Amino acid sequence: MSALRVSDAVSVAELAVEHAVSEMTIRRDLDELAQQGVVRRVRGGAVSLLLRGEEPPFGVREREAVEVKRRIAVEVAALLADGEAVLLDGGTTSLEIARAIRDRRLTVLPLSLQSAGELSTAPRIRLVIPGGEVRPGELNFTGPLTENSIRSLRFDTAIIGCCGLSAEHGLTAHDLSDVAVKQAAIASARRVIVATDSGKFTRTAFGSVCPLTHLDMVVTDTALPHSEREALTAAGVTVRAV
Repeated sequence: MSALRVSDAVSVAELAVEHAVSEMTIRRDLDELAQQGVVRRVRGGAVSLLLRGEEPPFGVREREAVEVKRRIAVEVAALLADGEAVLLDGGTTSLEIARAIRDRRLTVLPLSLQSAGELSTAPRIRLVIPGGEVRPGELNFTGPLTENSIRSLRFDTAIIGCCGLSAEHGLTAHDLSDVAVKQAAIASARRVIVATDSGKFTRTAFGSVCPLTHLDMVVTDTALPHSEREALTAAGVTVRAV
């Protein structure tokens, strides 16, 4: 997936050498991505089917930077005080955060069915479900009902995911309905924490959510580019790299 973000086409032979695995392993991986509509298989490799305004399927993203996302989740969980009212955005990093806070005493409004399911049996979580439509594939809550549910509440902390984050473009997301939900979440929270792996700092998605100045904290990993860290700090954003 990283190679496909740099180039529109990838070679089986080159990927096998780069990652020190067999060509058969690479072929199986590309076949799986083809089944999910991410690539089209061609002789000797594959061609990306993702456009600038699209994002990889949830199942693909869930396998990327797994250990990094778990470290981020543990750090975010440690930032929450028992008794807080928390809005938890959708996405793969947020799902790891849901797993990390299962044993905490919190009121949580999750914006995805995955996180809602994870927290549904948590003994001390007060689970609040928003209204709205469920976005196919992602299983995020979306639409005017979701936005109105968020606006009618006030949160101590909103934990926001993103598709892209940069000094130039701020926080961005691929899906336009998701942009509106994130904006409502940010406006309804006393504190905004963005939880994202450092790979998102090299990307800009289609929809603009907000500038850096609307954020209070970013929790990411140590591969965060130095220039982006300086830009976050200059904007008054606290950075935690784990």
